[in-house]
Amino acid sequence: MIHSVDEFKTHFESVRSGAGYKDPIAFGIARVDMGQKNQDKVLAASFAVVNYNESYLSAAVLFEALKSAGVSVDFSGSEFVAEFSAAAAAAALASFAPFAAELDKHPNVALISKIAEVLKDDPSAKFKAVFIFRDEKPASVESVYLKLYLLSLGKAELRSLVLDGAFGVLSNVAWDKDGKPIELEWLCENEIDLKMRGAYPAITSVDKFPRYLSHIIPADNVRVLDTAKVRMGAQLAGGTTIMPGAAYVNFNAGTTGSVMVEGRVSSSVVVGEGSDVGGGASILGVLSGTNGNPVSIGKRCLLGANSVTGIPFGDDCIIDAGIAVLEGTKVHIGEKDREALAKINPSFKFDRELYKGLELAGLNGLHFRQNSQTGQIVAALSKRAIKLNSDLH
Repeated sequence: MIHSVDEFKTHFESVRSGAGYKDPIAFGIARVDMGQKNQDKVLAASFAVVNYNESYLSAAVLFEALKSAGVSVDFSGSEFVAEFSAAAAAAALASFAPFAAELDKHPNVALISKIAEVLKDDPSAKFKAVFIFRDEKPASVESVYLKLYLLSLGKAELRSLVLDGAFGVLSNVAWDKDGKPIELEWLCENEIDLKMRGAYPAITSVDKFPRYLSHIIPADNVRVLDTAKVRMGAQLAGGTTIMPGAAYVNFNAGTTGSVMVEGRVSSSVVVGEGSDVGGGASILGVLSGTNGNPVSIGKRCLLGANSVTGIPFGDDCIIDAGIAVLEGTKVHIGEKDREALAKINPSFKFDRELYKGLELAGLNGLHFRQNSQTGQIVAALSKRAIKLNSDLH
């Protein structure tokens, strides 16, 4: 039992300085959903508190608690996952004793206190302590979910975490109306029984990723009008509105401010504050036509209905409805517009009439249009100020 804050700090700083010890870059404790047929198989993980480059003493408490519960902690890999038992929870709470009266100020302590309470009432509940030491390809379902939480909660910037291989780690499962995963194999084997008893679950989707709203409480000025439109791992800044219909925001993609989304924001895409992704507009992701180059949309941009964008935009750009600007698209810029655009893009050399779309990536103030007589894509200086309806955001 630790009796004072000073004793707590002294002891766990000593733990951190021990031979072979490593601070995790991220950690948390998740309640895990296990397979209905394969009961050793983790289907999903739910975190209530996640830590990123912070709370190192709390991590030391968890490591020591695991050791006291008979778990041998391995610091050598990129991640470490272990069952967090009632014994580990009790040991951690003994170390956290100086903070027991202030749970509202210490989320990790409040979390472990709740886990201990749950395990007392339901010993079959499964919890896993998850630690990431190096940001590499995830090797476990639990570490994938920890990274998705870090992104969706805004603790890590979009595109800043390695998620390569995540699809190979996660299982394809059926998600019921309560956001719980069900093994497809178990459903198939029990279909007759479930249907004849009228107990077949209401399935909302079959996917490797859950829905964002099944795990994340958004800011109070974020609106998501259809739960199917945002995948877990997306990041929605305050003021963002995701409309129903053609709108969609994939994992590791999202917004940095108030944004209206009525089109597709593919994986790895970041949309800047004040921008409007029009109905059916599509921003291509790294797997859909950008040669692996992630696309960012700057501030105050407008993507017209059913437009397609495969290059990054700077601020104050417009692409008209129904046209596509891809990396290889030939874009014509007239002399007067080249002179005007050069003033707001002084580092870019406007020295000819024709450019490939990729050459114009990231420039400010471009308005992409299509000549209705020749079909040629042209760019001019944008003269429209894009303003979102403040009543909606």
